[in-house]
Amino acid sequence: MSDHNPRQAPRSGRARTRAIREQAARTGVAYSVAARQLEAVGLQPGETLSSYGRTIYPIGFDPYREVLVGRRERRTFAQRVADTRRAATLPDGRAHHLVERYPPTRGLPGSGVGRLYHGECRQDLLTMLYIVVAVESPGLLPAVGDLAWVAELGEDTALDMTCAEVDREARRLLDREPTALWSAIETALTTAEGSADRQLRQEAMRQAALLRTMMTPREGHAGELYVQGMPIAGARQILDALLIVADDGHAPGTRVRLCGEPDEVRAGTIIGARWGSSGPPVGYLVWLDDAKAELSARADQLIVLAGQESLPR
Repeated sequence: MSDHNPRQAPRSGRARTRAIREQAARTGVAYSVAARQLEAVGLQPGETLSSYGRTIYPIGFDPYREVLVGRRERRTFAQRVADTRRAATLPDGRAHHLVERYPPTRGLPGSGVGRLYHGECRQDLLTMLYIVVAVESPGLLPAVGDLAWVAELGEDTALDMTCAEVDREARRLLDREPTALWSAIETALTTAEGSADRQLRQEAMRQAALLRTMMTPREGHAGELYVQGMPIAGARQILDALLIVADDGHAPGTRVRLCGEPDEVRAGTIIGARWGSSGPPVGYLVWLDDAKAELSARADQLIVLAGQESLPR
């Protein structure tokens, strides 16, 4: 009599079939394609290639942020409308909206990743970026009437679609060299101070005064001079997460591993996205655990670890 248990073999087969079906459902590809993906890169249950799927609010390590995000998800319709009305007001209202929508967090303890989505004056920097877009690319601005109409729906994503080109251009500005970015901001603020748009003019005057203060050297505790600067990384991460809502991808804070590393020896954290002219991110900036510097990787070189999205999709 054979000792072979006929029930054991089908179990692994059913598990593999289930994993392939889940991968196909998550990525939107055919079953056969999902099977090849699993085989080629050694995907574990629940994992996915970073070329597919979406992670907007990664499961973080800051309980307070989780509370803020959860509270925001439970807003009443009246609260959502009030928020979208503010978010439809360029430049400062949208900046305020985004800072509240993507609150600060921090990386996994011991990973080498510190604070994410953080930095004093990140709202002001976002406001300045929208002013630059208004001055350099006024044709990208949605009509005021369109913004007002969409805002009454109380849906963030509907407003995101209306502001998609403006938001992407604001994110593109942050890819400029710092010197070029500061020059563009100063020029735009000066131009906007003479604008016929009263709201834009007043906001430009306020931001110009703030920029002068921020760029003025200060004396530290030890008597050394320093310049506060601007929270470029935090603003970049906020806009990365925003663009991912519409175009898919994985927001800063998402835990990943490199393809070809089935264990988590080469695990890391996404700290930024690299964008093309349209569509989802073409690559990511990753901080591998215990690394000394960030790594640039294509989207097809990374695997998103299981269970990364903290909110239901």
